[in-house]
Amino acid sequence: MLPAADPDRLHALTPDTVLDGAHHGPLTVRAVSTRGDRARHQGQPRYDALLTARFGSGDSALLLLVLATGASRHAEGHLAAREACEEITAAVGRSRHRLSEDLRRERRASLKSGLGRLTARTLGRLRASAVDQGLDPTQYTAVLRCLVLPADPRCRIRLFFGVGAGGLFRLRGGQWQDLEPVHPPARPAMVIGDGNGSGGALPSSAASALARVPVDPQDLLAPRTPPFLFRTSVAEPGDALMLCSEGMAEPLRTQEAFGEELGTRWNAAAPPNLTEFLGDAQLPSKGHTEDRTVIGVWEPAVGR
Repeated sequence: MLPAADPDRLHALTPDTVLDGAHHGPLTVRAVSTRGDRARHQGQPRYDALLTARFGSGDSALLLLVLATGASRHAEGHLAAREACEEITAAVGRSRHRLSEDLRRERRASLKSGLGRLTARTLGRLRASAVDQGLDPTQYTAVLRCLVLPADPRCRIRLFFGVGAGGLFRLRGGQWQDLEPVHPPARPAMVIGDGNGSGGALPSSAASALARVPVDPQDLLAPRTPPFLFRTSVAEPGDALMLCSEGMAEPLRTQEAFGEELGTRWNAAAPPNLTEFLGDAQLPSKGHTEDRTVIGVWEPAVGR
């Protein structure tokens, strides 16, 4: 069933499924966001959002792959997810030159502090947008999860950051590895998690220009912000990296057969084409009927 439409708010309509993909240097990227069976049955919109962007060209290009999930209990949740994707993509795009330099030089502390601040600012703008629309700022919000990939084949760093539940997995040697950073305890201030359970308050200054983004008063609209999640990993030939929303992460973590089937499909000689990838994202899983957003990144295997 299609969601009900308002002729004066057609911008609020969200397609059932979006599919994207491309080759960037040695990388193969696939991305899909599809409405879950529950939302289809109830005539609700897809509350997941997806945005892929390339900044720059050649080896200096930077790829940003973003997914967000709005609160399904809120009528405007799908719009909050879309707005979150657009806000963080614009913020990263404006800071892309420094971000690329920090990636090449592996300045992990600078990346963490800078992207943490940009994420906090994005959530602050969502809260401000809610106030402008007369909505509840605690409901007009979204899970936000991002992958940053340098197109330069000499840079093997793959960077994840975001807030909220979902999944970050790597298929290596035919086995799934759960790379999701551990959630540190929520605190009144933004918290930086490093994947090992440790964290600390966001510093007031840092070497990176990213960390010196001016603090916006909108950031202070809510007394608490979700824990900031951050992880870097080094890619190896033949790796497949997956970033996904909770609708895909939960069955992968809880149903062994589901993971085995998906691993077999993704461990083939070549990455799936767009049609195959859409089928992978819709792999049946008993009891799981939520939206699914899946981003896959394949590294070239040795000899290819």
